[in-house]
Amino acid sequence: MAFYSRVSGSVGMITLQNPPVNALSAAVRQGIVDTMHRALSEPEVKSVVICGQNGKFCGGADIREFGAKMTGPPLVPMVHLIEAASKPVVAAIEGIALGGGLELALSCHYRIAHSKARLGFPEVALGLLPGAGGTQRLPRLIGVPASLDLITTGRQVTAAEARQLGIVDEVTDLNAVDAAVKFAQSVADKSLDARRISTYPCPRPPDLDTIFERAMQQVRRSARGAIAPGTCVQAVHAAVTLPYAKGMEREQELFSVLFNSGQARALQYYFFAQRAVSRWSTASGARWDTSKPRPVHKAAVIGLGTMGRGITVSLAQAGFSVVAVETQEKQLSEAKQAVSGMLERGAKRRGVPLAHDKIKYSCSVQAVADVDLVIEAVFEDMALKKTIFQQLSAICKPGALLCTNTSGLDIDELASQTQSPELVVGMHFFAPAHVMQLLEVVYGPRSSPEAVATAMQMGKKMGKVSVAVGNCRGFVGNRMLKLYLEQAFFLLEEGATPEQVDQVLEEFGFPMGVFKVSDLSGLDIGWKVRKADGLVSPAFTGTSARIRGDSRYSPLGDLLCEQGRFGQKTGKGWYQYDKPGGRVAKPDPWLFGFLEDYRAQHGLVARRIDHQEVLERCLYPLINEGFQILQDGIAAGPEDIDVIYVLGYGWPRHRGGPMFYASQVGLDKVVERLEHYQQIHPDVPGLQPCRLLRKLAAISNPAIHKWREVIQKPRSQL
Repeated sequence: MAFYSRVSGSVGMITLQNPPVNALSAAVRQGIVDTMHRALSEPEVKSVVICGQNGKFCGGADIREFGAKMTGPPLVPMVHLIEAASKPVVAAIEGIALGGGLELALSCHYRIAHSKARLGFPEVALGLLPGAGGTQRLPRLIGVPASLDLITTGRQVTAAEARQLGIVDEVTDLNAVDAAVKFAQSVADKSLDARRISTYPCPRPPDLDTIFERAMQQVRRSARGAIAPGTCVQAVHAAVTLPYAKGMEREQELFSVLFNSGQARALQYYFFAQRAVSRWSTASGARWDTSKPRPVHKAAVIGLGTMGRGITVSLAQAGFSVVAVETQEKQLSEAKQAVSGMLERGAKRRGVPLAHDKIKYSCSVQAVADVDLVIEAVFEDMALKKTIFQQLSAICKPGALLCTNTSGLDIDELASQTQSPELVVGMHFFAPAHVMQLLEVVYGPRSSPEAVATAMQMGKKMGKVSVAVGNCRGFVGNRMLKLYLEQAFFLLEEGATPEQVDQVLEEFGFPMGVFKVSDLSGLDIGWKVRKADGLVSPAFTGTSARIRGDSRYSPLGDLLCEQGRFGQKTGKGWYQYDKPGGRVAKPDPWLFGFLEDYRAQHGLVARRIDHQEVLERCLYPLINEGFQILQDGIAAGPEDIDVIYVLGYGWPRHRGGPMFYASQVGLDKVVERLEHYQQIHPDVPGLQPCRLLRKLAAISNPAIHKWREVIQKPRSQL
């Protein structure tokens, strides 16, 4: 709703009231229209101020209304009513003016912003464009290049930048509403002819065609198949080439195309999924709303390799006191320098003071005796980690949480090394840890609800999206990834090339294909894990080279590692590079010969593999494993898996995540294609559709938000 009052005798005050961000729901829109009519009809009122309750102007449209039958006054006539008002209307922008909230502000004749306010058009992140005149008014106000930047990226600007661009008229460090009231009084008698943005001519720079051409090229490069950024460019183009009324019609046409697209549905699903994962639950019944986190003031990181350094930076930037431990003197010295550089770059980028004083370094594990929480980040070796957890259990104060950054080892096995296994949880960060948003919080069978709640809250304070998952080999992300990698190797054996597989995956929307990622990460990482699992041995020769147990196995990665081809670090892997450490992947003629020899040696005949098979073989087994994870109770719902894959593994956001993608393809089709490939490859267990997937497919592909009803039934019934 919107509350109306009169202040200072002659100023009508309209206050938006819809916590937490005063979104423009049907009730709020109706309230604005009603109160505007009232303010314009009262002769005592000479000017109007629009503000938001609780220090927030307006967060935009109410996304919960998307997909429902729209009620209340539409947004476009509402903003036209404000702009056409015969009395000056001033927007008092505190906190945020985003999306429809910024369109509301642009319809006002003046805009006063508090210095801490943020403004922007984030619609592109939801697969949309500003649909209430934003693409038509903003270019008329600040020009085409700046408008294209803000609208196609969704970038938010500070009040100072908004003032510099010309979006707002004044910025204040004082109360913005008081400043807006004073301003409204000062302009009460002024003509509004030059204040209605829709009447402005749109600036036409001489190199207009070049600007739009470059903008289109830029969005094609960065959007990776998302259609909204390019459609935003088209809408801004309409502002330049059409009169305002016709431009508005074009904006509405383009908005409608996006609103009804599968990508918009995927992005809006993901928007809610990212919020849903904070309402976590575990298989044993612990929940976010009944579990209280412990206070953490001082934390420690053990091991200052790449991951440990990133975790240390994340903790310090979040305001925690950190004890950073590295027992190797040389590594400790290098880590100090690296962490210092990361903190300096971060402080410069974020415009905040340095957090150097938050970190104390030590080469002794004894230094962690008084911390509230420890994160172990040593090399992925179970024996080493067990030793450290035994030490921590003896050194740390009672009640200290003991966390591990393992990417897939058994949390319960580590917990069994301690006197308090209920205080042990996994905190699986993703590299680089100070940049990547995802944190998998892994609970074992003995982890207490309090320990899970504390790790989840720690992640939130570090700016991470934390997802609670159960304990199994590889947890959620890496367990599913194994199936994806396995199929990629099999495709090479059958006739594909790394370039072909990567191209298909990149066209789907991944930032990098599977083989380029492998080269970047280092082929030796997976090789070491496979050797530890007993999968690599000179004993596997002849027919046994491609079988482990009863299942098909591809030794291609092992053979490359035996040649010293570890990827970018050695200048050769699945691709070749100009030099060790090179970044530009080029097809390697040596690899073509290697694959031909390998196929000949094993009696394999190369065949033509089409685009669709690459996509289905790589993605459907990964998705099937996701359903198995839901069936096993490792993840509570499909949203957990989708957030993990979008934030941690580069799954394209505009496709929602693997589980949402499966719902869009049709679960019955996923089952049918898996069965098709399983008949051809009966020795690949990952192609066998799991029970939960079959059950959901059999009940007519229910909407993804209804899957939990089936998942939560006793698992014996699946």
